Amino acid sequence: MSVRDERVKVHIRCRLCGETFILRGSRDYRGQVDTGFKRCLCDNEEAFDIETLI
Repeated sequence: MSVRDERVKVHIRCRLCGETFILRGSRDYRGQVDTGFKRCLCDNEEAFDIETLI
């Protein structure tokens, strides 16, 4: 399994409303996780705390 195929679980918390999301994503060639997450329910698109879970 290459780094590209590695699936990881990510915890995302909105800094504005406090909503939390737990999503699965895959690492890209730079090592960053891409989940496809774009926007919170409160329309926030920028202020998030993102943590990779084991």
